[in-house]
Amino acid sequence: MKFIIFVIDTKNNSGTGNEMAAIDAFNDKLEANGHWIMAAGINSPEAATLFDNRDGAGIQTPGSFHESDHHISGFWIINAESLEQAKELAAEGSKACNRKVELRPFLG
Repeated sequence: MKFIIFVIDTKNNSGTGNEMAAIDAFNDKLEANGHWIMAAGINSPEAATLFDNRDGAGIQTPGSFHESDHHISGFWIINAESLEQAKELAAEGSKACNRKVELRPFLG
């Protein structure tokens, strides 16, 4: 089963400490155990551009589709044998990056 783990941050950048070392160790564990598909950090909502080309509208708007104190600052895409295993990995990811995370299964 495939899942995405969204890393949730605030404009104040809630994480502290030596997170990159902990994230690298978590990534290494995911790879070693066959859970790794990919991961990335992403830029802030201010760097986003929203596109709406339904029916050829051709609309481009600077910024994100919603305004909030929280935003997605990265993600992991993982393989897991079950929802329970994915939940365990999400909890480990939250600890590693020192931020809240949101777990969602892929459809199909």
